[in-house]
Amino acid sequence: MDNFTIITILVVVSAVFSYINARFFKLPGAIGVISIAVVVSVVAIFTGEVFPVLFKSITGLNKNINFSQTLLNTMLGFLLFASALRFDWAELKKQVWPVFALSTIGVFLSTLIFGVLFYWLTNGLKLNIPFKYCLLFGALISPTDPVAVSAVLKNSKIPEHLNTIIKGESLFNDGVGIILFLSILEFITQNEEKINTMEIASLFAREVFGGIVLGGVSAFIISKMMKKIEDFQTLVIISLALVMGISVVANKYHLSIPLAVVSAGLIIGNLRFGKDPSGKMNEFLEKFWTLIDDLMNTVLFVMIGLQIVMMPFLTYYWFVCLIGIFIILFSRVLSVLVPVVFLRRTLNLNYNYIGILTWAGVRGGISIALALSLPKSQYKEVIEAACYFIVIFSVVVQGLTLNKVSNYFVNNKPFHLPAEE
Repeated sequence: MDNFTIITILVVVSAVFSYINARFFKLPGAIGVISIAVVVSVVAIFTGEVFPVLFKSITGLNKNINFSQTLLNTMLGFLLFASALRFDWAELKKQVWPVFALSTIGVFLSTLIFGVLFYWLTNGLKLNIPFKYCLLFGALISPTDPVAVSAVLKNSKIPEHLNTIIKGESLFNDGVGIILFLSILEFITQNEEKINTMEIASLFAREVFGGIVLGGVSAFIISKMMKKIEDFQTLVIISLALVMGISVVANKYHLSIPLAVVSAGLIIGNLRFGKDPSGKMNEFLEKFWTLIDDLMNTVLFVMIGLQIVMMPFLTYYWFVCLIGIFIILFSRVLSVLVPVVFLRRTLNLNYNYIGILTWAGVRGGISIALALSLPKSQYKEVIEAACYFIVIFSVVVQGLTLNKVSNYFVNNKPFHLPAEE
C-alpha cells in the first residue's frame, strides 16, 4: 500500500468518524473520534471470524503504518509547533515557575513513583517485571500529552491561569519525558558491566540543550526573513519549511524534536510580520496552523483508536491495566503536590487547584508511540496493554468529566497551603 493511499484512507476514515460524532453523539471532537474508533476496533475483534473484512482492513492499515515513527518523527513537530505558535508568551511568563516545576520535577517524581508502585503491583501478581522496565514505563506514561491536553481543554471552563499552566506544562514535559525515556532505555540496553553514565548524561544534555538551541537559532533566522515579507503564501511555506527542517535535523543528530519545535513556535508566534500594524498576517498564520492542528489531531486520535486491533493480548492483563490507571492518577497527585508544597510561595497555588491539575493531566498518543517503540522483550506486551488502557481512560473519561471536576474545585472554598515559617 503506497503512502498516498494510506493517507487517503486515514483522512476518509477521520472524516466519516467526525461526521458521525458531529451528527449523532456531539462529543468534543477528539474524544468523540477516538471513542468511535475504539468501538469500531472492538467490534472488528469480536466479529473477526464472522465478518473478517473489517478486521483484516483495520489490521492491514495498521501494519502499513509505523505508528511510533509516524507520530514521533513526522506529526509531532507539526502538532507541537501549532500549539506553541498560539501560546501567549506574556501569559507563559506569568506562570513560568509552575510550568517549569511541573514539567521537570513533576515528570521525574511521577516516573519514580509510578515505577515503584508498578513494580510492587506486577511482582505481587507474579509477572516479575524488573524495576528498570517499570521505571521505563513510568517515563513514557508520566508526561502529559500536549495534543490530548489541547483537545480536552478546548471547551473547558477552568480558570485562565490554570489553563496556561496545564498547556505550558504539556508543551515542555513532553520533551523532558521523551529524553528521560531514551536515557533509561539506553541504560537498559547497555551491558550492565559496561554502563557508561557519562554517555547517558551526554545523551540527555544533547537532546535538551541541542533541541532548544536548534529551535531558537532556526526561529531567529526565519523570523528575520518573515519580517520582510508581506505575502501570506510565502509566510506559510516558510513556516512549514521551518518545522520540517527542524524535525529532519533534530532526528538526524539525535536532538529533541519536541523542545526544538516548541522553542521555535514560541518565538515565531509572538512576533509580528510584514508591515501591517494590525497583525493580520499573524492572524492568518495562526488560522492556518490551527487548521493543520485540528486535521492532524483528528487523524492521530483515529490512529490511536484503531491500534487496539494490534493488541490482542489486552485481555490478558486487564487487571494490571485497571490498577495502572489508579497508579498513574496517584503518581500525578504526588508529582503535583510535592512541587507546590516545597515551592508554595513561588507557585501560589491552593489544594483545590491541585485537584484540577491532576485531572487535567491527560495522556495521549506520544505515550503509545513510545510504548510501541520498545525493543522486543517478555515485558513489552504488559507495558503496551497498560499504556493503552491509561491513555483511553485519560482522554475519554478525564476529558468528558474535566469541566465537572473543575467546577467542583473552583466553587468550593479554597484551601490554601500553610505559609512558610
